[in-house]
Amino acid sequence: MKSKRLEIEQVASFLRDGMTIMYGGFMGNGTPPRIMQAILDSGVKDLTMIGDDTAFLDATKGPEGVGLLIRNKRVKKLITGHIGLNKEAQRQMIAGEMEIELSPIGTLAERIRAGGSGLGGVITPTGVGTSVGEVKMDVSINGQKFNQKQTININGRDFLLELPLVADLAVLEAVKADAFGNLVYFRSMRNHNPLMALAGKTVIVEAHEVVEVGAIDPDLIMTPGILVDHIVYPA
Repeated sequence: MKSKRLEIEQVASFLRDGMTIMYGGFMGNGTPPRIMQAILDSGVKDLTMIGDDTAFLDATKGPEGVGLLIRNKRVKKLITGHIGLNKEAQRQMIAGEMEIELSPIGTLAERIRAGGSGLGGVITPTGVGTSVGEVKMDVSINGQKFNQKQTININGRDFLLELPLVADLAVLEAVKADAFGNLVYFRSMRNHNPLMALAGKTVIVEAHEVVEVGAIDPDLIMTPGILVDHIVYPA
């Protein structure tokens, strides 16, 4: 078996300006801190980031997560469920310094799942008649161009067509991994992570503990190792 071990210094080789990165977790839990620091240290910029939320601006209140990149103005566009705990994300959005697409969190999860499953999109009633349905877009579907989300009427009820999400890179945090990349998460660390492992073209996991293949009960595996490309071992 080819080793999937990746040194933290090697993360930079997967980065480039303008790329799209999914980050796992909930309120910073499940977002890999050493990998996020490596992204910052690489100097990469103009990133599109996709994740549940923006974690915390002040690391004394909770994990900083993607807030580290936002604070240092490396993020050009953010697709997320909410930004309520990060005042800097709010400031940059209001000032027009960072484009933010707010997506209901359940819809966001389904869009990521659709991207990872090769589906054409998600049809949902969530957001119909609200500003969620007015998000400006520049997409083409079957030769038709749309500048905002498409509304579809099914049996007399309106639905929004939400497009799938994929990323050049998905960065995840796991409480335990084996050498093949089978993963176990702890509580809210699991949020979105299994879906992002499907939707990232390259998947890099930061693990708290790495054990031998076979040491994890198969019933406990939450992401199969076939989806994981590289593992950053504990420091």
